[in-house]
Amino acid sequence: MRILTCPGQLQRLEDALRRSLPASLPVLGAVMTVARGNPAAHQVLVDSWPDFAVVLTRLRPEEQADPGDFYANQLAVFYREEGAWRALLGSSEAVDWSRAFQMQGMQDGVHEAVCQAAAAKGLRMKTFQYRAMLSPEPPRPRAQ
Repeated sequence: MRILTCPGQLQRLEDALRRSLPASLPVLGAVMTVARGNPAAHQVLVDSWPDFAVVLTRLRPEEQADPGDFYANQLAVFYREEGAWRALLGSSEAVDWSRAFQMQGMQDGVHEAVCQAAAAKGLRMKTFQYRAMLSPEPPRPRAQ
């Protein structure tokens, strides 16, 4: 995994993620936050650069205080290749399985991959699936 910190790289990543909306929405928001001062103390990780298959955002490890605080330890993921996402979950680099966390992603397969990776590690997880609902553009008022 590679941590992106360069403003130019973050801008290039933002542009790529915008082309993949709405699936990239949780990650795009975190990348924009990091690129604009990073008040939330997050990191942006990619599996490779510039041709990434997976983007993961997480709280910087040094900022993690309470290992049971799943609210503070939020991760967001976007992937172009599900196999790359599953491989990343199997590594110990990206996700700290010893801590409580929230994983946000809007692609089919995110939830299943996390559950399978946890089961392979012998971990029990309590999972909640959420779906984002995006409404079409509201009708414009008629000119009078």
